[in-house]
Amino acid sequence: MPRPTPAQIAYGSATVVFSTLAMLLLSQTRSGAGVAVIALAALALGLLVAHSAPLPRKAGRRAAAPAAGQRTPAHAGSAVGEHSLHG
Repeated sequence: MPRPTPAQIAYGSATVVFSTLAMLLLSQTRSGAGVAVIALAALALGLLVAHSAPLPRKAGRRAAAPAAGQRTPAHAGSAVGEHSLHG
């Protein structure tokens, strides 16, 4: 399992804090069980947000496909000086 990035930790933590405060203020619950349910719901929401945050791209990755209407040269990716069997 990959380690979470700092952005994922920040998004998840902020979601837990703000959603807990919002749910406590909106529900006006005073019981311990109600607070526990709200805290668990906020934690689950924070985990969901942290998990869905985009992962950083690796520096060595190539661009996907060329944009529509854009052509790639026939010799793209070939080393200079190599001979081709295709002529």
